[in-house]
Amino acid sequence: MNSIPAQHSRVLSGMRPTGRLHLGHYHGVLENWAELQHEYECYFFVADWHALTTHYDDPGIIPDSVWDMVIDWLAAGINPGEAKLFIQSRVPEHAELHLLLSMITPLGWLERVPSYKDQQEKLKEKDLATYGFLGYPLLQSADILIYKAGMVPVGEDQVAHVELTREVARRFNHLYGREPGFEEKAAGAMKKMGKKAARLYGQYRKAYQEQGDQGALEAARALLESQQNINVGDRERLFGYLEGGGRIILPEPQPLLTKASRMPGLDGQKMSKSYGNTIALRDDPADIEKALRTMQTDPARVRRNDPGDPEKCPVWQWHQVYSGDDVKNWAREGCRSAGIGCIECKQPVIDAVLRELMPIQERAREYVEQPELVRNIVAEGCEAARDLARETLDEVRHVMSLVYR
Repeated sequence: MNSIPAQHSRVLSGMRPTGRLHLGHYHGVLENWAELQHEYECYFFVADWHALTTHYDDPGIIPDSVWDMVIDWLAAGINPGEAKLFIQSRVPEHAELHLLLSMITPLGWLERVPSYKDQQEKLKEKDLATYGFLGYPLLQSADILIYKAGMVPVGEDQVAHVELTREVARRFNHLYGREPGFEEKAAGAMKKMGKKAARLYGQYRKAYQEQGDQGALEAARALLESQQNINVGDRERLFGYLEGGGRIILPEPQPLLTKASRMPGLDGQKMSKSYGNTIALRDDPADIEKALRTMQTDPARVRRNDPGDPEKCPVWQWHQVYSGDDVKNWAREGCRSAGIGCIECKQPVIDAVLRELMPIQERAREYVEQPELVRNIVAEGCEAARDLARETLDEVRHVMSLVYR
């Protein structure tokens, strides 16, 4: 497994612009992003090109959706001082790397991605027999590799996409990392480390390559990270030399598994716009209260004094997200004994949701009133992202002999 140098340990994640976000997005993605931004160098992007893979016939909805989504990100606590926020299509290097990677990626790799046939089945009403749809996992790979991202936060259903990216990076490095005189250059890089560090590196390399000693591999990686006497190119060379390959140009990313969202919809199914069971982060409080107050409950409780079963009630799923043990015990016992009515049972959930959304909605109003501020935040993020993407693409062009003098 190729290593991921610390200077490249970035987190990259994106979302398709589908308009205003709901509680499922907040609990499933944004809370996690808000934590990651304090621990890693984070790049969060609006995947507008990805939106075109399924909405190519109705792109007019995308622009407003982009800004609505960015406002919701900011309102939910994504800090532009901690993370870079940008729009995918404003960094055209994504598209060029996608094109270059498509030259080396076997067609079968794309056809076997699990979500390819699954999404075609779920979206039968759309004509998805397009290259854009087939190739979107490779575009995702380009999104990740253009920043040499080390960590990609995904749910279990998205791990296959990260594995494809790893395979593409591995194939790219195998084809283009074997620069002329590689071993001589690696030996020269070792000398720059100093005698003691070079000797240790050599011992670790031998232990790993001859005995498969994973501890030696990790020790060698840590040693390389600590070196101040070698440049980035030499460090990447030594990472590759350590593992018996060539220079690592595109580091293989690792999936950063996130907890599955526990956010149910108003009907007990997964919260999704396609099910019409969502509560948006910026819905009017009165509408939120009405939606929660009228949501379905255990069908066995026809009358107030009918006992119910919490496991069959969507409201109980909301208690699992929002209520402490005391309230959950009260709701569970009250439902089974008919000691409380369904309206009573819903009230703590209503209060908790409104309490959670109040600061989010306050921040959202501030950003809605300052559209230029939002655009400036995104413009700065796009500039920072593009600077980084250009560095990677310059390197890729060079090893693919696309630099002309």
